[in-house]
Amino acid sequence: MVVTIGRQFGSGGRRIGKALAERLGVAFYDKKLITLVAQKSGLDPDFIRSIDEKATNSLLYSLSIGAAATLENGFRLDPQIPMNDRLFLLQHDIIRQISADPCVIVGRCSDYILREREDCLKVFIYADIEKREEYAKKHYKIPDNKVNSIIHKTDKSRANYYNYYASGKWGSPENYDLCINSGTLGAKGTVDLIEFCLKERGMI
Repeated sequence: MVVTIGRQFGSGGRRIGKALAERLGVAFYDKKLITLVAQKSGLDPDFIRSIDEKATNSLLYSLSIGAAATLENGFRLDPQIPMNDRLFLLQHDIIRQISADPCVIVGRCSDYILREREDCLKVFIYADIEKREEYAKKHYKIPDNKVNSIIHKTDKSRANYYNYYASGKWGSPENYDLCINSGTLGAKGTVDLIEFCLKERGMI
């Protein structure tokens, strides 16, 4: 059983994912993926954070070699491949490995990477802009005069990343099993709904 969570900035997606993982007693992966990538690649974690969930500006040469070009199949990262693409391939490989055990994964195109898994519940969490501004100011201490622009800039970056590396459009309902307005349900209500869907599908 795997739950993947895509999220708008300020919707509380990470907090909800962590609460869900704690309730289910399974592993939770978000920033922890950066640590795993750093351990596997030898790259500096701060550098990985700086390009995490950001698409390269080049053509996606790295994916043109096909699915066989994953680390677990013996592929070695060509230095000619843009760093963002190398990071995506590393995360792609790690996501497939960690999903062998029950877990909750936030972002990183995990829903796309695990799209062929029948035991994967793909969730997208969103909220009205007013709710997201309130959340961002409270939890990220973003000042009033910057919060709106940061929300839109972060959402645009996540959308560009997803639309570049995955098929389909970030946030479009057809890409997910469940889309939830966390501003309406709240964090606990959102976790309750995801848990209910997992039970209905016989996944827990």
